[in-house]
Amino acid sequence: MQFPFLRVLSGVLAAGTAVLATVAAGTVLSTSAAAQHFTDPDTLAPYYPSPQAVVERMLALADLKPDDTVYDLGCGDGRIVITAATKFSARAVGVEIRSDIYKSTLGRVASLGLSDRVKIVRGDALKTNLRPADVVTLYLLTSSNERLRPILEAQLKPGARVVSHDYEIRSWKPEQTERIMVDGRFHTIYVYRMGSEKDTKRK
Repeated sequence: MQFPFLRVLSGVLAAGTAVLATVAAGTVLSTSAAAQHFTDPDTLAPYYPSPQAVVERMLALADLKPDDTVYDLGCGDGRIVITAATKFSARAVGVEIRSDIYKSTLGRVASLGLSDRVKIVRGDALKTNLRPADVVTLYLLTSSNERLRPILEAQLKPGARVVSHDYEIRSWKPEQTERIMVDGRFHTIYVYRMGSEKDTKRK
């Protein structure tokens, strides 16, 4: 014989187990979907925007001038290129491979009336012509920076600056490294200046 309260308890435990199983399954599916998206060989990093305070500091450390052109590789919602245009009066090009983000950012730039100063390109950062750039900004991964490094070395002119959020460019010696606290966590900004091989490569 089973007492009523035991039947109730049994039902509660069964329901709880079902909920946990559903949550676990959803987590597995969502992680799997994210992993599948990120395993695309053309995707250099997951979409994770830099905080606005970090964006402004990156551009300030780059010594961005009004006549400079900034290229943001993996521009996401466009906050770096928009800030470059609105706060530093520079020209900017954002490169974004994901079509949904590209369309959204293109619309945002147009709505702000910045289409004459900011260009959003749907494309692969590894296949982008960077020769016009005075500043290149990155928030990718160390492995992705390694893939970009020979392209940066081949295309960027002397004096061009490369600014990377959180992830260094191995074998390069940064001109500046700065850590700032934003929203309870530290962010590291690496600034590199293109010049002679002796100046750029790590000693």
